[in-house]
Amino acid sequence: MASVTGPVIPDGRPVAPPQGTASVGPPDIARVRPAATRSHPVRSGRSAVGRWWHSSLRTRVVTTTVLLGLAMGALLGSLLYQQIANGLVAQAVDSAQRDAAQQVALAQEAIDSTDRRDDSALNAAANDQVLSMAGTSAELGRQVLLLPALDNERGAIVQTIAVGVSADDLPAGLQEAIETDPENQQVVVVPVTLVDREDAITSVVVGSRMSLLRAGAYDLVLVYPMVREEETLDLVRQLFVAAGTGLVLLVGGLGWLATRMVTRPVERAAAVSQQLAAGHLDERLDVEGTDELAQLATSFNTMADSIQLQIRELRSLSQLQQRFVSDVSHELRTPLTTIRMAGEVLYASREDFAEPVARSAELLQQELDRFEGLLTELLEISRFDSGAVTVERHPEDLVTLVQDAVDGVRTLASEAGSPLEVRLPAAGRPLPTLVDGRRVSRVLRNLLANAVEHGEGRPITVTVAATDQVVAVSVRDRGMGLDEEQQARVFDRFWRADPSRQRRTGGTGLGLAIALEDARVHGGWLQVSGRPGEGARFRLVLPRSLAYVIAEAPPLTDPVSGEPIPDDQVPPVVLALATREELP
Repeated sequence: MASVTGPVIPDGRPVAPPQGTASVGPPDIARVRPAATRSHPVRSGRSAVGRWWHSSLRTRVVTTTVLLGLAMGALLGSLLYQQIANGLVAQAVDSAQRDAAQQVALAQEAIDSTDRRDDSALNAAANDQVLSMAGTSAELGRQVLLLPALDNERGAIVQTIAVGVSADDLPAGLQEAIETDPENQQVVVVPVTLVDREDAITSVVVGSRMSLLRAGAYDLVLVYPMVREEETLDLVRQLFVAAGTGLVLLVGGLGWLATRMVTRPVERAAAVSQQLAAGHLDERLDVEGTDELAQLATSFNTMADSIQLQIRELRSLSQLQQRFVSDVSHELRTPLTTIRMAGEVLYASREDFAEPVARSAELLQQELDRFEGLLTELLEISRFDSGAVTVERHPEDLVTLVQDAVDGVRTLASEAGSPLEVRLPAAGRPLPTLVDGRRVSRVLRNLLANAVEHGEGRPITVTVAATDQVVAVSVRDRGMGLDEEQQARVFDRFWRADPSRQRRTGGTGLGLAIALEDARVHGGWLQVSGRPGEGARFRLVLPRSLAYVIAEAPPLTDPVSGEPIPDDQVPPVVLALATREELP
């Protein structure tokens, strides 16, 4: 399907008739949006996601279930992971404290048994003890650092000894804490950069106070890297991720299965209801079991049976009514012809009668004309109701049709005192349009006669506007006008805005109803707007060829400013390519 160029509704959305207007015409047809009105890609993406989200109950349930399961799994996993991590850290700290106390006791005992008079022997003993305490691997074993305490005033008799860790990597404030409380261990858990590693590893650091013979107070710092604990946490994390993913998939699968059990009958019900709406009244749902869905299917089938029965009754009544109207109209033709012949004889001889009899002959002739017009319109209405209307399209100049219709009511308008003004585009240039000229002329005559009837002797303006695809004819009077309720009923058959008002044109009350049907069979729209005391405005909008139909009602007011669209401008309309089935 190709795009259509020309006037369109801004951003391609349907615009409802504004307040104070009524619009009737053909049902909506799938639109063909011109390229100029295609929306922004981001906005289109959001709207596509929104349509996808709202189009499937199963999608919403499964997606919501998966997201909630993911959120709950992440929350529960985080809590469990935190508890496991805290437990591993507490266990590592407890183990490090016990081992550090034992190592400090052994080191103190070894240092105390060393020769107190030889500084070199003291340094050698301290070095041997530190090396014996250090683990075989810098990552797996304990790391040892022996350095003078901050309050050591005897000088560095024993030099700083470090295995696997340097004094610069000690946690800030550790020696101050040992100085403040030398009797107890000082424990911190911090990342420590080991000598043979570039990245820091979380470790338990235990600081204790030792006394080295003549060297005074020294701080012994033992570093326990938590390599195994981190490996354990990594394994737990991987297990949690795998278990969480499996749980989410399981929850999603269960949600999909559960919703499938519910939505399949609902989808079937939706499909059957669409078939019913399309006119296939024999479609029914299969009833399986006795659960709630089976009860729903039973109720649905009962409702469908009731609707089918009522529709058949209504169709039968409608056919009887149509046949009755058609038969009565046809049967009245014969006596009407006889009465008309007799009436014409009486009317031709009225000058030979007394004045009351002559006046009766004139009234009889007028009512016979009205009666014949009523029969003709009843027959036309019955054709519309039965779908037997045929549209004979021919290339017609719409300007000529409008001028002929105006000339036909000019005498009537003069008698009513309503001046007629015709506004044509481009100095009255021809507007070739493929229409049924007889029907369009009848619509125009009905609109003009209605304007004269209710124009209160004020000016009547007829305006023609056109584009390459659409033509619009507006008939505006400045008479009694219409309120919203009257606009909604103005096209009803035999309806009159003021029943007590005497008709000047002798109308039958079917003119606007027939005009509406004539507009519909052309794929066009007939619209009305107005206000009490300010007159009424009828607008006929027709496609100019068979290639297009007007898919949506054109707005009577500008969708942005809210101001009425001038009569000399074609309103923005949405066009669609007409298929063979859509053509009248």
